Parts: sequence; structure tokens; C-alpha cells
Amino acid sequence: MPMRLVKDKITRAELEDLAKERFGDLVKAVVDVEKEIMVVDGELHADEETFLIEQGSNQKNLWGINLRFDKPLEDWIEFDSMINLRPSQGNRSRGVDDPAIQKRIITIVKKLVSD
Repeated sequence: MPMRLVKDKITRAELEDLAKERFGDLVKAVVDVEKEIMVVDGELHADEETFLIEQGSNQKNLWGINLRFDKPLEDWIEFDSMINLRPSQGNRSRGVDDPAIQKRIITIVKKLVSD
């Protein structure tokens, strides 16, 4: 199944269906914090990152997350991806260390995902 670029809206139910087809309880996503878009349902965050770069995104604006359906809605965004390791940008973990970037990602996901 191909990755899906989300520019407008996707429903939580659609994401849950994607999760069941691949990982069971989560969907991998990469968010472009500049363009306010995301790509979902890649096997690897790196695949999604490459897809967005091919669409004209700048790598420094791309952050990998997981959308977890086994967690309560307020905790369903998991900041954990190898693509987030960026010492040159001050991010020295697989998470998203900057609270401002985390907040931006949460805002974008809330804008793109509807109930």
C-alpha cells in the first residue's frame, strides 16, 4: 500500500484502518512543520522523509512521529524516530527535544486529523 500525503484532512478512523493493515496499533508519520503537511503509512520514517523531500520539503523541517491507537487521545502522538537524530540542529535524541517544535507538530496533527 502506498504512503499517503495528507494536506487537508484524514479521519482518525482512516488512520486506524491503516494501522491495522501494517503495524496493528500505530501509524508512522513524518510532519513538515513548515508546509503543515504530513505523510503517513510508510514502513519506515526514512521512506516518508524521502517522499516529502521529493515533493519539495526541506529535511530540516521534517520530524518523525508515531500515532498510537493504544493510547488515550491526549497521548497518542509519540515523538520517536531515527530521522529526528540531528545534532547539527541541537536534537540529540530520537525524540523531538524542542518543546516549541513538539507543540507545532501537535497543532499540525490536530489540524489534519479529524474525528
